[in-house]
Amino acid sequence: MISLRALACLPLLATLALPAQSPAPQRVFGYRDFTQQAKWDAAFMAIPDAKLAGEHLKILTAEPHWASSPEDYKTALYVAEKFKAAGLETSIVPYKVLLNKPASILVEAFDSKGDKLMSGPTPEHVDPAKYGGDPSQNDPRILPAFNGYSPSGDVTAPVVYANYGTLADFKKLASLGISVKDKIVLVRYGQNFRGIKVYIAQQYGAKGVLIYSDPADDGYFRGDPYPKGPYRPASAVQRGSVQFLPIYPGDPETPGVASTPDLPDSERVKAPVDLPSIPANPLSYKDAAPILKALDGPDVPQGWQGSLPFTYHLGGTGKVTVHMRLKQDYARRTIWNVIGTIAGTDPAQKDDWVIAGNHRDAWVYGAVDPGSGTAAMLETVHGVGALLQQGWRPKRTIVFASWDAEEPGLVGSTEWAEQYAGKLRQAVAYFNTDVSVSGPNFTAAAVPSLKQFLREVTSKVPSPKGGTVYDQWRESQLAIAEVQSRHARSARSTGVTIDNLGSGSDYTPFLQHLGVPSTDIGSDGPYGVYHSTFDDYNWFIKFGDPTFVYEQQQARVFGLEVLHMADADVLPYDYQLYGREIVGYLKTAQHHAAKSGLQLDFTAAADAARRFAAAGAAIRKIQDHPPADATPLNHALRATEEALLNPDGLPRRPWYKHTIYAPGEYTGYAAIVIPGVNEAIETADAPRAQAQLAALSEALNRAAATLEAAAK
Repeated sequence: MISLRALACLPLLATLALPAQSPAPQRVFGYRDFTQQAKWDAAFMAIPDAKLAGEHLKILTAEPHWASSPEDYKTALYVAEKFKAAGLETSIVPYKVLLNKPASILVEAFDSKGDKLMSGPTPEHVDPAKYGGDPSQNDPRILPAFNGYSPSGDVTAPVVYANYGTLADFKKLASLGISVKDKIVLVRYGQNFRGIKVYIAQQYGAKGVLIYSDPADDGYFRGDPYPKGPYRPASAVQRGSVQFLPIYPGDPETPGVASTPDLPDSERVKAPVDLPSIPANPLSYKDAAPILKALDGPDVPQGWQGSLPFTYHLGGTGKVTVHMRLKQDYARRTIWNVIGTIAGTDPAQKDDWVIAGNHRDAWVYGAVDPGSGTAAMLETVHGVGALLQQGWRPKRTIVFASWDAEEPGLVGSTEWAEQYAGKLRQAVAYFNTDVSVSGPNFTAAAVPSLKQFLREVTSKVPSPKGGTVYDQWRESQLAIAEVQSRHARSARSTGVTIDNLGSGSDYTPFLQHLGVPSTDIGSDGPYGVYHSTFDDYNWFIKFGDPTFVYEQQQARVFGLEVLHMADADVLPYDYQLYGREIVGYLKTAQHHAAKSGLQLDFTAAADAARRFAAAGAAIRKIQDHPPADATPLNHALRATEEALLNPDGLPRRPWYKHTIYAPGEYTGYAAIVIPGVNEAIETADAPRAQAQLAALSEALNRAAATLEAAAK
């Protein structure tokens, strides 16, 4: 996460005033005439309230609410109450899933003489008064810091420091003659998903993994620690799941199947392959420092030195030994999704669902992650409820979802998506918000067909900084670019850059398993207390969004995404842009293959990509001037994204079926484009790369043919 300087505090406002309405444009992509939609937009945007968003957040973060806990169920009841009050048909949907919680956690380190260097984990709040005196910080319901889906284990071994625990880092250790076999690996958070750190360490033969937060990444090196500033204090621990997310997310026992409460044991996997076999646990840098300081062996390679005040060494000599004794309580536990529905009114489109979701569970209090998203979504629902009272009804069915157990592994959303996989073949979009607000800088990621859609939506929402969200988004990107490049001024003629979707939040089952076009939005700032006890209401009102105006902004953006997708005459997918991006991906992959010395034939894939791009350009002209009955066109547009799925899935991880985007097997969070091809090239596996090029060609030709048929 890029840390940006916080803006000066804004005046305390209950509601950000809307600018005077200019005449509505008559043509907006997806609409024959935008005049009526502009009126509904204005009516909606007047409703989401900053003060109410703050009240939601305070209630949602009043107690620790780890997934499946009684406090978690209380938040489900609160969200359901707000959905019902807005006029949504509401249900609480339970699933029974495998989850662990810590029975006891012990990590201790010894020097070569047997003298104890540390014993922990140290409680995060040794001195509560030092951290703002928040009485909730010592709540006995806070679980000891642990990693979700770590196994139990009692292991003792020498320590090796492996930097961020990336594949490149482990390869570097091997090249230096440092073996991690039968060692406990100490790695720092960052650069890849924590579960991948364990995944790679396990492949290299490690006995256990400890993951700590280095102050170089989110602590005092970045700025003042909490409570003086927004960054991680010495005792703060980043919790998190170590499930092998790129293999498959969701309930480990039910890949591809919904873990409904009545699912028989015979349909559950006995030995899930997405769970680690070696124990893992997080540490604060307060607890990691004595271990790192005592390590000997070679100095670390360039770029591996963190910001603790001593020279880092690789270890592996046996001078420092760590004992990990983790006792995990594994059980099938009940979680609760909250689903609110507004039925569509168009007989031809009412089954074309528009889904908008955010998760509700947290490792502790979760003010930023995920409370800020839930608070924003509830104000979106508040605004949509006001439209219902004014007589508005959507053409397409709208589904608002409050997911549970996202933190262990996208569990609630994945189980629901797997349960309704058949119906979701017609879903036209999934809109996500997770870490909705940690500061003032708008960010977004999307499938390419929805990138222009996001630009248009954000151009209609006012920013607390003045102008529109789009204006400020663009200026923020330019400011960063000007720091990084002398040539940034040339970027002023272009639009904002929108990231691709990797994984790490609830869009994953919708896009990468089922092919539902998706977006993810947030508003970022300096945020160093991720997944710690300090991510609470007190931190949020000091550093995140003191007046809740960015909560209001996000509620408006989220709401306009939903309204525009629900009522557009023609689905606003831009396959022209999508096609151009895929052509570029293949050119880059071809260059990478040549540089790696692989002899691959890209001809068929390149031809298919150009065919898809041409079909996208042709269909875009029809979208701009649609036929009177656009239903067949809309169905073809929606079917195109699904055509990009490979029914066989990716090699070694068939749950992931999208041929264009997936989380990387060795990154976890970051998106890998044309993943089947690029990951085979990365491992110099020419036969697999050629087979994946063939699968990609088939998918692109299917998608192109779908668009071509609609263009006739």
